[in-house]
Amino acid sequence: MIEIRPAAPGDAKTLTALAIRSKAHWGYDKTFMQACRPSLAIHATCVQPTFVAEVDGATAGFYQLEGSEIGAFFVDPPFIGRGVGRALWEHLMQEAQRRGLAAVEILSDPNAEGFYRTMGAERAGEAPSDVFGPERMLPLMRAAIRR
Repeated sequence: MIEIRPAAPGDAKTLTALAIRSKAHWGYDKTFMQACRPSLAIHATCVQPTFVAEVDGATAGFYQLEGSEIGAFFVDPPFIGRGVGRALWEHLMQEAQRRGLAAVEILSDPNAEGFYRTMGAERAGEAPSDVFGPERMLPLMRAAIRR
């Protein structure tokens, strides 16, 4: 069973490691992953608003919703394809609706674009990567909040 709860400051180290594993799942090389580390770090003082998915007590994924932007959305590779991403997405949509948002935006890893499309997001354009700037453009996705 997938349970979703608010993150606590003590989760920061676990969530950072999960984000790194999740990003590495796409086969990026060591140099790329090293460059990504600072942007993947979750700091204990910044865990809110972050929500964690757990499966049988194991941390399986998490997301951060900063205003109307999804600041992070990661599923630990052993849990990919097991409904964790969908459960996190549905929770995120409920949270966005509770906050009165009309839509959320995601600066997506190119490998995750298909997941967001499956969840109902649409490509709204491109934006530069926070790691490599305009040298690496990323899909900018937008998902309307259903009422």
